[in-house]
Amino acid sequence: MGRRSPARTLEAREQQLSKAAYDLAERQINDGTASSQVITHFLKMGSTRELVEQERLRGQIEVDRVKAKQLEAQERMETLVTEAFEAFRSYSGQGPAPELDPGD
Repeated sequence: MGRRSPARTLEAREQQLSKAAYDLAERQINDGTASSQVITHFLKMGSTRELVEQERLRGQIEVDRVKAKQLEAQERMETLVTEAFEAFRSYSGQGPAPELDPGD
């Protein structure tokens, strides 16, 4: 098996090392030389509870993404409304709205 050069980014390096660790663990399990810690780790990873937890985390990540998109859309809408009010004021001859001090 040839050696690969280390990845250039921390994330890629972590993935590279993780893959190597999984490959080694798989060989040890197949050879019957895996430690009890390695076997326990993979038993836990394949348990129903762990699978449910992973699914819950994926769902929470999706909820967080949706919330972030909603906040971005709300901010865009607020900007558009503000710009529309400014345009209406300008068209009606009232000029720009006075600046408000956020501390008021």
